[in-house]
Amino acid sequence: MVFELIKKRRSVFPAQYNAVPVEKEFISKLLEAANWAPTHRKTEPWRFKVLMGDKKAQLGDFLSKKYQETEARPKQVKIRKLLENPRKAAAIVAICMQRDPNESVPEWEEIAATAMAVQNMWLCCAEAGVGCYWSSPGLIKHMDEFFDLAKGERCLGFFYIGNYDEEIPDQTRTPIEDKVVWLE
Repeated sequence: MVFELIKKRRSVFPAQYNAVPVEKEFISKLLEAANWAPTHRKTEPWRFKVLMGDKKAQLGDFLSKKYQETEARPKQVKIRKLLENPRKAAAIVAICMQRDPNESVPEWEEIAATAMAVQNMWLCCAEAGVGCYWSSPGLIKHMDEFFDLAKGERCLGFFYIGNYDEEIPDQTRTPIEDKVVWLE
């Protein structure tokens, strides 16, 4: 049931990934699921760049170097994490949003549609028992230096994907009643 799958969805971080690869065919299915997200005026703003193999290490090198260039007091722990996390993932999907050139919908709606596309991928990963995590470091504002982004396209983060062995604990939420006002 979809409700149970939604409750099962978790962030599984690169440090938890094992060395078992994730097949390209599975990633293609994730992207196809993403493509079925709701989109106002059918702008379909989501764009994805899939990094595998050596390209993941290149991303880590870029992020680590850019962090050191832009941070007044770079922390060694963060430098190492930026360098190593991409190498630990089986694949990384750069999550990008292509702004409708006609601006027929507000930008926030296109960002929301892209986020719904990512949620579709996340739910597919949860169903398959594959770990994933959406990272949105401040460094994404520099991704036009790493990727060839189209005019109006921007990077919203990285969707790390990897297999894992450990048990992911159940989560809790505060009651929905604390977040809802019924108006009749």
